[in-house]
Amino acid sequence: MAKITTAERVSKDASDNYVFQRSVLAYHHAAKLISGNVLEIGTGTGYGVEVLAPHCDRFTTVDKFIAPNIAQLPNVEQLQMTVPPLGFNSGVFDFVVCFQVIEHIKDDIAFVREVARVLKPGGKFIVSTPNAPMSLTRNPWHIREYNSAELQNLLSISFNNITIGGVIGNQKVMEYYEKNKEGVKRITRFDILDLQHRMPRVLLQIPYDILNRLNRRRLLKKNNELTTSIKMSDYSVSSETENSFDLLFIAKK
Repeated sequence: MAKITTAERVSKDASDNYVFQRSVLAYHHAAKLISGNVLEIGTGTGYGVEVLAPHCDRFTTVDKFIAPNIAQLPNVEQLQMTVPPLGFNSGVFDFVVCFQVIEHIKDDIAFVREVARVLKPGGKFIVSTPNAPMSLTRNPWHIREYNSAELQNLLSISFNNITIGGVIGNQKVMEYYEKNKEGVKRITRFDILDLQHRMPRVLLQIPYDILNRLNRRRLLKKNNELTTSIKMSDYSVSSETENSFDLLFIAKK
């Protein structure tokens, strides 16, 4: 069994709460929309399975790693798969759900085409990804990040009906965001040569993981009440704005 090693995999650790609650919201939003035969691309640690699976007849979830301890439900199948391509017949799924994954895919055009291929006519692709303008620093685990227009242009290659949305936070969330921004500035002020944008991604991934974790734990220690009090209800899905933390689009085949 492959081991999940990167801090990119959001966990229930208290220091991840700010990101975790936002991630959970996307699953609960999708759960209101899905039915029938559903594919999730990017199982992660598997916390979304128990949210989505009860709302569909069959739920298939794929990831390049096998997630241990996911919800054991009779309609769930977990597969190990590196994408693209997608190892399924064409036109078999009613919905494809993919949260915080597309930014990691090298050939994003081929990926979107594969999603469209495996969807039934009228099927929908529910996708979320970080909103690039809200990122505080380069994330070397991401091959790219998108703004709203870029994601819309990408999806338009294979879909002609796209609903544009985003995940926003309330005042409490924005307070944490500003404190996080201060922490990132404290770290990046030493990068006087702007190495974060000059060096190859692979050389920055481990340092980024370490510094990201240290920053989150420092925020937790100094702002425990704020960090731990953030709930899913402090986020909401609305029309996409420049302050959206994540883009959340629905593309219909």
